[in-house]
Amino acid sequence: MSKKIDQKDINNAAWAACDTFRGVVDPAQYKDYILVMLFLKYISDVWQDHYETYQKQYGSDDARILRKMERERFVLPVIKLTEKNRETGEEVLLDEFPATYYSLYERRAASNIGELINIVLDHIEESNKNKLEGVFRNIDFNSESNLGKTKDRNRRLKQLLEDFYKPQLNMKPSLVSEDVIGNTYIYLIERFASDSGKKAGEFFTPLKVTELVAKLAGPKPGDRICDPACGSGGLLVQTAKVVGDRNFALFGQESNGSTWALCRMNMFLHSFDSARIEWCDTLNSPLLVENDRLMKFNCVVANPPFSLDKWGAENAENDQYNRFWRGVPPKGKGDWAFISHMIETALEKEGRVAVVVPHGVLFRGAAEGRIRQKMIEENLLDAVIGLPGNLFPTTNIPVAILVFDRSRERGGNRDACRKVLFIDASREFVSGKNQNTLSDVQVEKIMHVFREGKEVEKYAHVADVTEIWENDFNLNIPRYVDTFEEEEEIDIDAVQSEIDKLEQELAEVRVKMAEKLKEIQR
Repeated sequence: MSKKIDQKDINNAAWAACDTFRGVVDPAQYKDYILVMLFLKYISDVWQDHYETYQKQYGSDDARILRKMERERFVLPVIKLTEKNRETGEEVLLDEFPATYYSLYERRAASNIGELINIVLDHIEESNKNKLEGVFRNIDFNSESNLGKTKDRNRRLKQLLEDFYKPQLNMKPSLVSEDVIGNTYIYLIERFASDSGKKAGEFFTPLKVTELVAKLAGPKPGDRICDPACGSGGLLVQTAKVVGDRNFALFGQESNGSTWALCRMNMFLHSFDSARIEWCDTLNSPLLVENDRLMKFNCVVANPPFSLDKWGAENAENDQYNRFWRGVPPKGKGDWAFISHMIETALEKEGRVAVVVPHGVLFRGAAEGRIRQKMIEENLLDAVIGLPGNLFPTTNIPVAILVFDRSRERGGNRDACRKVLFIDASREFVSGKNQNTLSDVQVEKIMHVFREGKEVEKYAHVADVTEIWENDFNLNIPRYVDTFEEEEEIDIDAVQSEIDKLEQELAEVRVKMAEKLKEIQR
């Protein structure tokens, strides 16, 4: 029996495959090649594993095996490469092979290997249109501008195919669980984000931040969960994990085509095949609609782009979904535009929203201040949580998480819950070489205080609407959580005594040094 592959081995092997591109191709670009190859290897291994199982079951009954394989989760068709005979005009068969990673591995030394990889991906996409349409359209393994001229490109692709042939990257279901494969995908995205710097903002939210946002959103079995700025899907995956079972539906929207493709593959690698991920501009042309109305969700989470410029303010007043009825955010800062969209897509009197924001969202005035005030007066805001700086590869600024709860809209005594919890967790983090992170203990501390909703000295404060009103609806956390630490009173007499003692010791040392020097001079 083959040895099971553990998480560490597959992570290390997948990351080592990146050596082929390091120093030659920008990490923001080569991540796509690595992640697509990981996905191709995964579906090829599953295909081969199932084919071998059916062979053992049905022997030489090829017709029965073929019928079984046609019902696979991903169908990998047979490719026939032909060309016309110039003299007769007839099609001549040049090559025939299944659209799998292994066929490419066998042809890894071919002079047109980049073209062959593209052909395999095209055929797989065409045979699985309902799931994979458009997923590979933004990746070109025959690109000179990205992968170099023919000789160099062929050498790199040959090496890449050989790297994925390692035993540690055998992803057959009999050897490795889908959880491990999905974790590897997220591990790679996290490492790429670290290497990509500011470019990582398009596709990545740090793992501990996604865990915290997901827990704050509180998804439950049966929920419809949405991320309107889903990137590569990490926050959706973490929110799904919090549910505790498979009874949920995932939805996402992403404007960047390459990142949208990464998210689609991420969903498949976690077996969330039914997740609906749309490629669109959420603020200007959302596609998650039903009967010309925005779809509604139990749980809405996001880490939208910070202070997005040119987000579409010029069209907001005439928005067909009336998302910006509280006011139109400034054209150079789209933060409250995303928040407005999220609130309007959360189920009335039930939906929950958790969103990562820069601190300016808490206190900027003018249109943003008016929108903030209206949401507070509507009793929507549940909590404001301040996080440490340098958590993101894209910026070193501290960020906050806003939690909204539309169940607070329910009838009865509205004043009973007209309070907002402020948590200042900005001073608690694990310091890293280039980037800070949160520990499990720190995340759990935030969650414990959030669930309890009580005062914690120098850490959390429960403010009623009157206090917030007195602060002109400014949510800047230091206005509510006093973290000031009084300096310890200095005992002047004790300090002087310590100085006298040190001076006496110094004088004694000098005497001994003088005696030693005299001995040496003799």
